[in-house]
Amino acid sequence: MSTDRGMTPGTGAGGGTPHGPAAVPSTPPGPAPGAGAPPAPPPPRTRPADRRTPGRTHRRLARLPARPPGAGRRPPEGGSTTAHDLAVRRRLLLTLSALLTLSLFVSYQGVHGDANPLRTSTAPSVLSLDTALYALGEARRDARAPAPTSDFQKQISVAAQSLSAAAADDDLGGPAGRQTLQTITGLITVYAVKVQQSQLQPDDSVLREAYLAYATDILTQKGSGIEDRLKALQRQQRATVHRQTSFGPLLWLAWSVCLLLVLALGAALLQTQLYLRHRFRRRYNRQLLAALVLSAAGFAAAALFTVWTQQGMTDTRHLLDRTLPGRLIPDAGRNTASYLAHTGFRAAAAVWILIGGVLLMALAETGLRRHIDDYRFRPR
Repeated sequence: MSTDRGMTPGTGAGGGTPHGPAAVPSTPPGPAPGAGAPPAPPPPRTRPADRRTPGRTHRRLARLPARPPGAGRRPPEGGSTTAHDLAVRRRLLLTLSALLTLSLFVSYQGVHGDANPLRTSTAPSVLSLDTALYALGEARRDARAPAPTSDFQKQISVAAQSLSAAAADDDLGGPAGRQTLQTITGLITVYAVKVQQSQLQPDDSVLREAYLAYATDILTQKGSGIEDRLKALQRQQRATVHRQTSFGPLLWLAWSVCLLLVLALGAALLQTQLYLRHRFRRRYNRQLLAALVLSAAGFAAAALFTVWTQQGMTDTRHLLDRTLPGRLIPDAGRNTASYLAHTGFRAAAAVWILIGGVLLMALAETGLRRHIDDYRFRPR
């Protein structure tokens, strides 16, 4: 008799039903674990959840054009600081360039702004007043001649022409100075008439002496005479010469600030060049080196022009600081012209300081712009 009777079809040799205690789940056929079996594949790796809120990157990109080029806050600890460092150096170079240009222009104009008026008006007016005083002194000596002489008339003409030349200076004492010159011109006419009247009188006549005494009072009266009026104008003009030729504490301070600024700009340019060489392996930045040469050469040229002009103005002041005898007045005029030669050209060079300042800022900007643009849209 068969022993398989009563067993449910599909059961194996282990016997029992699937619902019995010996039932085990069926496994797919395959090689049994043991030697020669391949290892099980590792479980799939899952990416960590992104902590950033969706859309933040898009918002950052949308905000980038609104930021200043190359600017930005300093990146967090561990991030790249290149963009921030470039922006800081750019601002520093532009600021120092602008300050140097402004201070150098003001300092340069403080010296050269007075050189041309000194050459064209103040110094010639002082020499004209010296000439008028000398001519009137000679005319006073000739006034005692027994008869009218051509020498007296010549000296009067020289004095009148010298006063006319002095009156060409619009800054001669202001309106009061011009009024004084007109008064002196009228008094010289009266003086010449009284001297001529005295010379027409007989010798040893009382009327002759009266006319001559009156003419002498017009010339030499204390405070209101022609000579005292001319000397007062001369003192005013010499004071103007001193003001125009002085190199006072303010100018010393201004030029000291210029020197400090050009040294600071040079150090900043060199440090930026070294930074670019270390960070980008770029040996030379031609724009920054050109800016360094331009700042040093421009400051040296401005300082040299200023020394030449100031030396000529100082020599002119020493020459005009005393009353000159008549024979030395023409020589003084020629010496003054030589001392102040080319001051007009050097004064006009002030505009090149402004042009050089703009060029200096452009070189500093273009020297860093390419690197700033490279880092402008990089994530920070």
